[in-house]
Amino acid sequence: MIKRQLHKKLEKMLDRNPAVALTGPRQVGKTTLARELGDKRNAVYLDFENPRDLVKIKDVQRFCELNKDKLIIFDEVQKAPEIFAPLRGIIDQYRRNGRKYGHFLLLGSASIELLKQSSETLAGRISYLELHPLNIQEINQNDIHKLWNRGGFPESFLAPDDEASLDWRQDFIRTYLERDIPQLGPRIPAETLRRFWTMLAHKQSGLFNASELARGLDVSSSTAGRYLDLMVDLLLVRKLQPWHSNQGKRLVKSPKVYVRDSGVTHALLNIETVNDLLGHPVSGGSWEGYVIENISGLLPKLISMGFYRTKGGAEIDLILDMDKEGIWAIEIKQSSVPKLSRGFYTACEDLKPDRKFVIHSGKDSFPMSDAVEAVSLYNMMKIISEI
Repeated sequence: MIKRQLHKKLEKMLDRNPAVALTGPRQVGKTTLARELGDKRNAVYLDFENPRDLVKIKDVQRFCELNKDKLIIFDEVQKAPEIFAPLRGIIDQYRRNGRKYGHFLLLGSASIELLKQSSETLAGRISYLELHPLNIQEINQNDIHKLWNRGGFPESFLAPDDEASLDWRQDFIRTYLERDIPQLGPRIPAETLRRFWTMLAHKQSGLFNASELARGLDVSSSTAGRYLDLMVDLLLVRKLQPWHSNQGKRLVKSPKVYVRDSGVTHALLNIETVNDLLGHPVSGGSWEGYVIENISGLLPKLISMGFYRTKGGAEIDLILDMDKEGIWAIEIKQSSVPKLSRGFYTACEDLKPDRKFVIHSGKDSFPMSDAVEAVSLYNMMKIISEI
């Protein structure tokens, strides 16, 4: 069993809020985490994919009254959006009776319906958390390349060998395409969406070019944009926005796009082992996405991130607005002996960041020229965690 970092934060949020929504893609570990927490508290668990459990909430008011002293965990809550409206009145009734916090833990495999319904009916009564796939602080440090290759879904990472891991991820992709996406989003042919997802994997860390993708799929540019928005809403793809600057430079306006889990990226491209990965053209883009996802899972809500690129070639892979710590410029290199391009230094001259880092694939940290700090991904995450 892997101890998830989010466990303590989730407990604190339940102690401060009547309801907490824990989102994340399927198989990321939401149910396991919720059950661990429920074992420590007086909890009752319902899975809305189970017809027998759905029957129990036909009269949700009565069910909650019978379990009013318990933490109620609703899993796959997007399957029963009708419960959000009565939950508002139930929470308000609890408040009038003196019980303010820790009533409901809502688990959702996608953000679309969950956020839409809850934002309209539970405003001021609910807080949100996203459970990301495993990060390198949650595993043995010797397994960093294993995590990169297999990705952070627990069953994929913990598989007995690379072949079994790849089989699991390919089944995961097939299930999403054939069952989950048709249930949660618009009707899109599974094969079309697979091709779109695979095209994004081939262009991992590249700028989103709707026209190019549309031509490959024989659809319109606006349709390709809708496909991307769907994958982003399902927490399967990240759209990293360009950083806005007041420098008067001609900036690239298109977002960069990443398949969020590196293991899913590799499964879409039929990459099985680390050696296969290191020899593949997507290796550098995959490493960049892997680093960004590890960092993203640690960042507080108020910290924003983006990338910087000008028409003239100045570029920084990742910009973090660290609030009181200022602006951080981060370059990401797969090599353990990183070399920075002139474009990075030019971009730093434009933005004048407070700290400059290059994250490499080695284990050491050392200074480079122009006050750039070369760090491993693990050490970078440690730096962020200690702020």
